[in-house]
Amino acid sequence: MKWRQGYLVIWSGRLPAARYTVNPTFLLDSLGKQILPEWLTIEEHPHLLKGLASSPFDSEGVRTERRDIVKDGVLTQWLLTNYSARKLGLKSTGHAGGIHNWRIAGQGLNFEQLLKEMGTGLVVTELMGQGVSGITGDYSRGAAGFWVENGEIQYPVSEITIAGNLKEMWRNIVTVGDDIETRSNIQCGSVLLPEMKIAGQ
Repeated sequence: MKWRQGYLVIWSGRLPAARYTVNPTFLLDSLGKQILPEWLTIEEHPHLLKGLASSPFDSEGVRTERRDIVKDGVLTQWLLTNYSARKLGLKSTGHAGGIHNWRIAGQGLNFEQLLKEMGTGLVVTELMGQGVSGITGDYSRGAAGFWVENGEIQYPVSEITIAGNLKEMWRNIVTVGDDIETRSNIQCGSVLLPEMKIAGQ
């Protein structure tokens, strides 16, 4: 299965530390642990020239810094505001108001090569609904896209549901394409997953 931005947007929404000071979460004990493949690093560039989410300070006036959120698959950083930092006895990371230009480098495969790598599966072009559990990591959303066989698009599909668990989905990412979307605060190419549950006609 191959899809794009929505996948990492969901991911970024699991990291604000306010979640850990109020409610349980499936990422509670993940700091310093492997949560993504070893080849995957997520960089944050708050001072990127003409970046959509560039800013020298966050909305609380805390200075932003270039940092790795995930390094070689290991979660290295919570996203801390002044409030959540005080609750945890830590220092704000300058994330009041959101994230700042995440970059996820691809592995050199273009769109056509990703389809060949997938062989048979689903290209997701649209996601609907908010079916994500922050407690268990269970994921279920409406989707639409194209069915692929032998590495080639066959026909459009709609009114289907895709489901899985975020921890398993993240750890099992096969590759990320080089078709990077630069007009976003999360710059990432298409994400190839080995499998998900699909329901619908």
